[in-house]
Amino acid sequence: MSAVMLRSRWTSGPAADIVGPVLVAVTAYQADRARDLPGIYRAGIALRRDWPDLEGAVGMWLWTRPLELRCGSVSIWRDEQALRGFVGWPEHVTIVRRYRGRGRLTSTTWNAAGFEPAAIWSEARPHLRNEAPAQ
Repeated sequence: MSAVMLRSRWTSGPAADIVGPVLVAVTAYQADRARDLPGIYRAGIALRRDWPDLEGAVGMWLWTRPLELRCGSVSIWRDEQALRGFVGWPEHVTIVRRYRGRGRLTSTTWNAAGFEPAAIWSEARPHLRNEAPAQ
């Protein structure tokens, strides 16, 4: 039986009107302790507030499987350079350092022909369950 997954509303970025190829990034954090999960998720919400100003961000969803101590994001970017800019953003770096050693982070990226929410979620779901996607 699969645990409940909660997903945030879509948050648009400044590149939300992009037409054509996009980069999809999926992150999944597996917390070691239940007491860390609320803080990790709140940190994601704090980052989401600045999403409309992040260069090259198309948009994102946050997700959590609280009973499995898992949370993360599915984010859409104009290109790899935009994603690298976010990864190096000081606010993001601070959060990564704060929770390093308190769980395990996995991430993956792929290129999509365009922003099609249903297709992106279909491809992302195995990563949210910590399963390898079908090839």
